[in-house]
Amino acid sequence: MSVLVTDTGFAPAAPVQAVTLADLANHSGALDLSHTDDPSVLTGHLGNLTLIRVAFPAFNDGRAFTIARRLRMMGYTGELRALGPVISDQYAMARRVGFDSVEIPDDLAARQPQDQWVFRADWQAHDYQSRLKA
Repeated sequence: MSVLVTDTGFAPAAPVQAVTLADLANHSGALDLSHTDDPSVLTGHLGNLTLIRVAFPAFNDGRAFTIARRLRMMGYTGELRALGPVISDQYAMARRVGFDSVEIPDDLAARQPQDQWVFRADWQAHDYQSRLKA
């Protein structure tokens, strides 16, 4: 089981029936991307997808952040979810690059409880670049 983190806190993550890029042809619904997948191959498919989960193999591997940003720049408007051992300190960055939610393992949720994530849920207020421009 896993925990879904949003700006409002924790919720149980519902099971998702997602396909991988190899099975994408003529599919609509949910897609699981690896941190090494090239999002440009999704051109023409984004309108058929309601959920894209991008895997983080470890909290110190940030390639999924780049994938999320590229998907949003390509025009993807559906739900974008980080999947894996993202830590609460990374939540604001995940939201800034376009992730709507983060799905974390139960053991990580036990080590980093909901209050640590909710503390970072006001991610727009902590945008240092906007403060510098003011």
